Amino acid sequence: MLHNTGKLAGCTLFVTGASRGIGKAIALKAARDGANIVIAAKTAEPHPKLPGTIYTAAQEVEAAGGRALPCVVDIRDERQVGDAVKKAVDTFGGIDILVNNASAINLTGTLDTPMKKVDLMLGINLRGTYMTSKLVIPHLLKSRCPHILNLSPPLNLNPVWFKNHTAYTMAKYGMSMCVLGMAEEFRGQIAVNALWPKTAIQTAAMDMLGGEGVGKQCRTADIMADAAYAILSKPTDYTGHFLVDEDVLKAQGVQDFDCYAVQPGHPLLPDFFLDETPETVAQQMEQHGATPAFKPPTPSEATPPSGSPIEGTFDVIRGVINEDVVKSTQGVYQFDLSGEHAGVWFLDLKSGSGSAGQGPPPSKADVIMTMSSADFSKMFAGKLKPTLAFMSGKLRIKGDMTLAIKLEKLMGRMSKAKL
Repeated sequence: MLHNTGKLAGCTLFVTGASRGIGKAIALKAARDGANIVIAAKTAEPHPKLPGTIYTAAQEVEAAGGRALPCVVDIRDERQVGDAVKKAVDTFGGIDILVNNASAINLTGTLDTPMKKVDLMLGINLRGTYMTSKLVIPHLLKSRCPHILNLSPPLNLNPVWFKNHTAYTMAKYGMSMCVLGMAEEFRGQIAVNALWPKTAIQTAAMDMLGGEGVGKQCRTADIMADAAYAILSKPTDYTGHFLVDEDVLKAQGVQDFDCYAVQPGHPLLPDFFLDETPETVAQQMEQHGATPAFKPPTPSEATPPSGSPIEGTFDVIRGVINEDVVKSTQGVYQFDLSGEHAGVWFLDLKSGSGSAGQGPPPSKADVIMTMSSADFSKMFAGKLKPTLAFMSGKLRIKGDMTLAIKLEKLMGRMSKAKL
């Protein structure tokens, strides 16, 4: 854990998306130094599924020792951003640090991403970051310790990070390109850097993407807050860097990272855009004693007497699905398998007590998963995590991504059935 040094005392931070998650954690870390925090976010009324509002975040900032200015801001709206910047300057006398944290995510392929979602991601991630920077920079130029920090990844042109979610990648890389350009444009005047997590971070967004159980594979937002604090405490000539949270903290002398783990000792889910291949990550996890989410089959169970491994897997699936599973899932899945045991299989978790078997589903599939039969068997045996299969391109998903993620819950039940 990185201790506060007091370096941000009296500084004014303008933080987008600071009502929850990583943005709020960064705000609270700075508040402990006695910083002024402008909480620029949309949530003024409590959201049914997401914790926190700009007002509850403001209360936490002040309880931590900072001064807070909550502002209702949709960063796609130039007038709202401009008004918040003016309020910040009127209230605190200027702005020293901008943290571009607000972001939207949608992990679907080109044909399955509605233009409304494309516009949302480009509007918030890329345009919102650019516009907020443009409106804040005149005030940063008057500061003694000006920084811009974008929560965005290193620019990595490996196609694996594009092919399954081109729109999201373009939007996030837009934030990183702002760093690339503005760091050079304002070199010697403003420090401009990017920060990205090495592992998944437990936030409301991650809970929605990953479903129940994903939290134990994550670190808390505190690791990002500590890394951001270290960067923002540096002089203005520290600029143009694409940084990863763990590397930043190691350079600060932090050696124990268990304090950031939601469940210390549990293997961690790697984040997108970092060029350790998912296969390598999976091997490292096994070497460090990682246990799969569900138990692999014993040799006697690997090829069941009923026929192929795929048939055996579906025998187990039929044994664990019931009305409760159907009620909590409400999805129809189709598996298009290639390779040695090629064929089409289905899993109906939408009607009655559920059903599963060979051939197309009885009603239109909500999710179509395409992969080799060998990888399918590995996935349901706990030897290949669905997230890693998707990230490495071994698993292609068409349709409702939220329902695709729910399938991991069924796999958890299968572990209890000792697949």
